[in-house]
Amino acid sequence: MTTFIARRLALLPFVAVGVTVLIFSLLQFLTPAMRASLYIHDPKQLNALPDIIRKYDLDRPVYIQYWGWLRQVLHGDLGWSETAREPVADAIRGYFPATLELGMYSFACILALGIWLGTAAAVNKDRALDHLSRFTSISGASLPTFVWALLLLMVFYGHFGWFPPGRLSLDADLYVRGGQFHAYTGLMTIDALLNGQWWIFWDAVRHLVLPVATLTYYLTAVLVRITRSSMLETLRTDYVRTAEAKGLSHHVVIDKHARRNAMIPVITLGSLLFVGLLSGVVITETVFNLPGIGRWGVGASQQLDIPAVTGFALVFAGLLVLANLCADVLYAVVDPRIRLR
Repeated sequence: MTTFIARRLALLPFVAVGVTVLIFSLLQFLTPAMRASLYIHDPKQLNALPDIIRKYDLDRPVYIQYWGWLRQVLHGDLGWSETAREPVADAIRGYFPATLELGMYSFACILALGIWLGTAAAVNKDRALDHLSRFTSISGASLPTFVWALLLLMVFYGHFGWFPPGRLSLDADLYVRGGQFHAYTGLMTIDALLNGQWWIFWDAVRHLVLPVATLTYYLTAVLVRITRSSMLETLRTDYVRTAEAKGLSHHVVIDKHARRNAMIPVITLGSLLFVGLLSGVVITETVFNLPGIGRWGVGASQQLDIPAVTGFALVFAGLLVLANLCADVLYAVVDPRIRLR
C-alpha cells in the first residue's frame, strides 16, 4: 500500500505542472496588457501597464513568461481582483470557507443517503424501496436546482420562517465581526464550537439546512442510480452466490462482500461530486445568498476579471488533482488488486 501511494505521489508534481502549462497556454490568447493584470498588487498600478509588461517580460518568449508566472503563483501572488477589491489570494481565502462548509455537509449527506438508498434498492430490486429510489432519482435529477431551492425557501422560510437565507443572522454576524470571535478555520459551525458559542453554531446550522437539503436532493439522485447499478452487477457474481451458499448471513454478504466491491464507480463519481461542490455551486449560493467562491467566480468572469478567473481555475484544478489522488488511494483500499498494477 505504501509503495502504491508513493507511486501516485511521485506523479503528482508532473500533473500539477501540466495543469499550470494548460492554464498559462490559454492566457496566451490575451494581449500583454490584459495579462499584465496578473502582476498587479495595487489598483494604482493599472496606470503603469507598459512598465509592468517590461518588468515581467510579457513581450519575451513564452517559456520565459511561464517561468516568471509560475514563480509568482508558487509564492501565492495571484494578482489583484477588481471585483473583490483585494488581492486574489485574499479573496479566495475569504470566499472559499463558505463553499467548503456547504460542500462538506452536503457531501456527507449525499454520500450516506446515496450509498444506503442505492444498496437498498439493489437488494430489494423491483420492490417498494426500489420504486421509491427510482422516483427519488428521477424527480431529483429532473427538477432544476433553483426551482427546488425556491420551493424550499417559499415553504420553510416564507411560510414558517424557520431556515433563513444567508450565512448568519444579523445578531450573530455583528458578534462575529465585533472582535470577540476568533476565526480559526473560517467555517462558522466549527469556529463557533471552538469559541464556545453554541448560539452561533445553531444559527449557522439553521442557515445551512436549506442549501444542504437542495444539493442533497439534487445530487443524491445520480449517486443512487450508480450505486444501484453497480450493486446489481456485483450481486450476480459467483463469489456472492458462493458466500450465500456457505450460509453467511445476509448482512455479511451485502456489507462485507458485495457493497465493498461495488464501490469503485461510486468512488469515481463521489470524487467528482466533491470537487464540483468545492469549486462552487453557483445557483445554490446565489439563491441562498451565500458568499461562496462559485458566486464570486461567476461575477469575476462576467466582468472579465482575469486574475480572479485565473486564480479560480488554479484552485479548481488543484482540487481536481487532489480528488483524483484520493480516489486512487480509495480504489486500492477497496480492491487490493489495484495496488499491484
